Amino acid sequence: MAHTSSRTTIVFIVVALVCAFVPAFSVEEAEAKSLWDTCLLKISPKCALDIIGVVFENLTITDACCHDLVQEGKMCHDTLIKYIAEKPHLVAHETEYLTKSDALWTHCVSISQTA
Repeated sequence: MAHTSSRTTIVFIVVALVCAFVPAFSVEEAEAKSLWDTCLLKISPKCALDIIGVVFENLTITDACCHDLVQEGKMCHDTLIKYIAEKPHLVAHETEYLTKSDALWTHCVSISQTA
């Protein structure tokens, strides 16, 4: 139980950091802020944690969360994952995380198309 609580706390901290700092990769700062404001409205905090868990911790995702992810859009998904993957303690495995992120997106798109 303590391990789950600790992991949840860490993930909440990561999400807070993502929300606090505007990531910038190939978009202007104002455009990035607008993108984040839009993305954060489309997806629940629980689903955001699940997405991070799939990519960074090898967890699983529900079909409902897949639908939310696809509704969120690829740009929002890629921005979130790329921003986290570029953190100093994760950057050594960035390629692996981006590959897992693409696989998650493909999986969720296929789930959404069958519903």
